[in-house]
Amino acid sequence: MTNTLYYGDNLHVLREHIRDESVDLIYLDPPFNSNANYNILFKSPEGHDSDAQIEAFADTWHWNDRAEAAFDGVMKSGNTAAFELLRAMRGFLGENDMMAYLAMMAVRLIELHRVLKPTGSLYLHCDPTASHYLKLLLDGVFGALGYRTEISWRRSSAHNDAKQGRAQPGNIRDIVFFYSKSQSGWTWNWIFTGYDERYVDSAYRLIDNNGRRYRRDNLTAAKPGGDVSYLWRVKRPEGGSWEADLTGEHSSPIPGWEYKPVPPYKNRFWAYSQANMRKFAEDGRLAYASSGMPEYKRFLDEMPGVPLQNDWSDIPPVIGNERLGYPTQKPVALLERIIAASSNPGDVVLDPFCGCGTAVHAAQKLDRNWIGIDVTHLAISLIEKRLKDAFPGIAFKVEGRPQDLAAALDLAARDKYQFQWWAVSLVDALPYGGKKKGADGGIDGLIYFKPDGKRSEKAIVSVKGGHNVSVTMIRDLHSAMEREGAIFGVFITLALPSAPMLKEAAAVGVWENEYTGRKHPRLQILTLAELFQGRRPDIPWVDASVLKSAKREDTSRQGKLI
Repeated sequence: MTNTLYYGDNLHVLREHIRDESVDLIYLDPPFNSNANYNILFKSPEGHDSDAQIEAFADTWHWNDRAEAAFDGVMKSGNTAAFELLRAMRGFLGENDMMAYLAMMAVRLIELHRVLKPTGSLYLHCDPTASHYLKLLLDGVFGALGYRTEISWRRSSAHNDAKQGRAQPGNIRDIVFFYSKSQSGWTWNWIFTGYDERYVDSAYRLIDNNGRRYRRDNLTAAKPGGDVSYLWRVKRPEGGSWEADLTGEHSSPIPGWEYKPVPPYKNRFWAYSQANMRKFAEDGRLAYASSGMPEYKRFLDEMPGVPLQNDWSDIPPVIGNERLGYPTQKPVALLERIIAASSNPGDVVLDPFCGCGTAVHAAQKLDRNWIGIDVTHLAISLIEKRLKDAFPGIAFKVEGRPQDLAAALDLAARDKYQFQWWAVSLVDALPYGGKKKGADGGIDGLIYFKPDGKRSEKAIVSVKGGHNVSVTMIRDLHSAMEREGAIFGVFITLALPSAPMLKEAAAVGVWENEYTGRKHPRLQILTLAELFQGRRPDIPWVDASVLKSAKREDTSRQGKLI
């Protein structure tokens, strides 16, 4: 299978491109938070967030025709339980944003259940805003017996909200619901986490001659009946200390040896065979109590750790070099744990709300196949860069993105903002402005560059997806360049530029790089046809530092994940 990123509505992609029972593991982190602003913030070299802010995922869960269609879709799906739950929720909540979100999630969960293999699992990541409603929907789609557990992940450290007048405990945890499609036989690989230091200091306080920490374990078990002790301590004829009898010849004691039952172990016998007990003695795995009773040495460095529980406080939120600037980004370690526990190498992992691509990143790292879906070109472009940075030479497909002029024209007609963000990504520019009318001042993107390798300068990108372009648009771009102090302007057009436009652009002049002596046109016009053929702006040394790069991954196989 070829790993694939899909641009588009995940409901459409699931229905049109993902086969029944073809996916082993689904992870989804569907955005909904009444206080959330789902933006990607790109910092300029000067550090100003507002200089290049773009709306990556608008919180558009409002009750409208799309929400009504989603509600009807659940009704027609044949899943009576899910629809009855949704109908009851609508009666309780009314037709508000939360109900729109739940309707649109319900119809997608039904499709996700369809594409999941019988051995497959689904992990839904959410915060307390809607978790209680989502749990009911999951019960309706997967059945209550498909519920495996509710995982709590500590996503941040303590908040000092008391100073702001908060009159309730701080919320520092996210919820991850774990469901399986079948009631038995789902894929599961035990994961072990490290021991608490206090536990180690208490339980493994003994140290042998080789410096290895160990604890003592009992070697006995209860005898099912009778009153004869099968445990003895012995003393050789030549004297010495008492030690345990490992001969197993309790009914025929060795002549000359002194035998005594070992209190208080009446009605007990060895938990291991005679051969194993002798092997323990030969390997130095026995420690002796003052009574002469042997106990097993259990070494700390041989223990796998604590079997995975559902309280995950050991994985910190995204910090340092891992942070890509995406506000809802999850740590790779969190997704590695989920993928390692509920899939095997070669399995297919699906993330239908892939955002900045953490799930597909972790899947690639762990040698799984993957499918990622997102509704914005901006997210798809971010994931492309992330994967190529982390896994040089990686091969994957991107579907749903314009590959020719006809597809670009179709995108421009359907969604001018997605068209602009896609066109901006073709020239490695940072998107700018968002959807507010007039807020961008005629600027759709920014390209930063370093003519001397140190100081960053910028170029302004303007995108036009219509058939009618004019010389006025070139003058407007020139005015924006002067206003913003930009050396270059890049005009991207779907239509062919006219002769007056080319003349107006040439009149802006050239910029000479004093370090290389090269001259570059200050205002450059590029058609989409030229971009498809590989042409790029003639700008010296694009400053990639403003686009955060994912750390290159070591793709050698890992021995154990915790």
